[in-house]
Amino acid sequence: MTTTTITNFRKNVYSMVENTVRFNEPVNITTKDGNAVMISEEDYLGLMETLYLTSIPGMKEKLVDGLNTPLTDTLSEEEVVW
Repeated sequence: MTTTTITNFRKNVYSMVENTVRFNEPVNITTKDGNAVMISEEDYLGLMETLYLTSIPGMKEKLVDGLNTPLTDTLSEEEVVW
């Protein structure tokens, strides 16, 4: 994560936004009153989806079970009925 002052951010806003969008590189912007973090829309949407999924009762456990399931115990892509 890049850290910069608000003054430096103002001077380089275009390139910092571009780097955040292209490389998903968050920027920590420091001010005398506190800090802010800029993230890409892609990262933001991913965080929101994660929060939503983990708010569904039992979903977190299902996701963890899925992560711990060996691929040999799953269906192949051709066997999945959509």
